[in-house]
Amino acid sequence: MGTSSGRRVGRPRAAGRPDSGLQPRDELLTAAAELFTTSGYTATTTRAVAERAGMRQASMYHYVSGKEELLAALLESTVTPSLAYARELLADDTAPAGERLWRLCRADVELLCAGPYNLGGLYLLPEVRTERFAGFHAVRAELKDAYRQLLAATPAGGALVKTELDLRTDLVFGLIEGVILVHRSGPERPVSAFAEATADAALRIAGV
Repeated sequence: MGTSSGRRVGRPRAAGRPDSGLQPRDELLTAAAELFTTSGYTATTTRAVAERAGMRQASMYHYVSGKEELLAALLESTVTPSLAYARELLADDTAPAGERLWRLCRADVELLCAGPYNLGGLYLLPEVRTERFAGFHAVRAELKDAYRQLLAATPAGGALVKTELDLRTDLVFGLIEGVILVHRSGPERPVSAFAEATADAALRIAGV
């Protein structure tokens, strides 16, 4: 269903809020990202998310089932683009594994630091341990394994025993996921330069 003007069709918006141009579900995700990271997930109500997105609470359920779906979507948005890139890097062996690992680190940091909100901080929520977020954990585990495969394909990684390779992978992956906290303390740093410096540090940790 559409309109001749090309504008979206959906539930009515709350009066008094200008149209952002986003699709309703994207508006809800943006509002949830802001509120979950500033007010806290538990303290944020579905009414608050709906109002921040400029719609009535009842209208919100036309696009999402509730807070858990919003949180799951936000978490997955922090890993799915990096996983897609990791799969490309694993399939392309024309470049040395160390270079491909560096490129993955850089891209992953750029993704985590690109948004206005610290979505990486949501990883620590106790709610994320539940079965509802199994999809996020599966994608994250596959991304971590891609790091491990690239590290293992380097001369340094190939010389490691399994326990040491696992440890190096944990350290590299932990650096990448934790880097958002460092960046938030100095947001004036250009993201591209910060991502390259972090990728350099990750490879030093990896022994590459």
